[in-house]
Amino acid sequence: MAGNTVDLTKFNIDAPQWDQSTFMGRLKHFFKITDPRTVIVSNSNLDKAKDLVVRCRAGTLPPGTTREQLLYAKQLYDSAFHPDSGERMNLIGRMSFQVPGGMAITGFMLQFYRTVPAVVFWQWVNQSFNALVNYTNRNAASPISAKQLGVAYLTATSTALATAVGLNLYTKRAPPLLARWVPFVAVAAANCVNIPMMRQQEIISGIAVTDENENKLGKSRIAAVKGITQVVISRVTMAAPGMIILPILMERLEKYPFMQRIKFLHAPLQVMLVGCFLIFMVPAACSLFPQRCCMATSKLEPELRDSINTKYGDKVKCIYFNKGL
Repeated sequence: MAGNTVDLTKFNIDAPQWDQSTFMGRLKHFFKITDPRTVIVSNSNLDKAKDLVVRCRAGTLPPGTTREQLLYAKQLYDSAFHPDSGERMNLIGRMSFQVPGGMAITGFMLQFYRTVPAVVFWQWVNQSFNALVNYTNRNAASPISAKQLGVAYLTATSTALATAVGLNLYTKRAPPLLARWVPFVAVAAANCVNIPMMRQQEIISGIAVTDENENKLGKSRIAAVKGITQVVISRVTMAAPGMIILPILMERLEKYPFMQRIKFLHAPLQVMLVGCFLIFMVPAACSLFPQRCCMATSKLEPELRDSINTKYGDKVKCIYFNKGL
């Protein structure tokens, strides 16, 4: 394979290729992490990539390993393995599956919005998909019970259905474009419920926070709320352009005679166009906030802040935590 042999004394596989303190640096990073082509990589090759990453960390790389091999292995590792637990994530829940999965579901939601049964079915499918994604990308250090999972799923799905069906009925006499925007409003509302509910254990018990050197400092509920809020904003942003702009486009296109003759192609066309939006919006939305979130120690709960000050004095100015995706 092309490339020079890696100098084990200098190469740090966990060091980001791009500056993660800037949006553009994070965007380049997430373009690789969310690359939909990684979903077709076999589990055996994913495990080989993980083994190479682990061996690089341990300084026991096979002779002749190249930098390109390591970078590709890290891309596969980051796309398929959870950053907290190191366990391989289920295929549908990975962010790299957001483009193929999201484009199909969103495309059909935008196409079949006129009847209540269609609205109910596709909102249910979407919330089932979102629940799996949210569970897969949670902060793995905060376990959630089967009962909590069930309540979260039912609450989010009910919210989406109530919003979609209610607005669908309300917009029967409204301009057609407003009816086309109902799916987005339902999705946005459900995200505001689905994500906090699916990650409720983090809010109840707090998430692990560390100093800049990864030394554990305790658990913070305030950090959990901040991380989850950022994830909600990212998810709504991810869906917004496709679900707001595409209905305007389709509303105009469907007035042309040639579009009237190919109604059977409207759904596939919307799926394809949603995919075009998501190819960019998935990494862009993930890049809005740093994955390793930072917060001033002074903003923590008084008891945790006092604990840190007692142990470290005023040396720890900021704490860090994984916000999830």
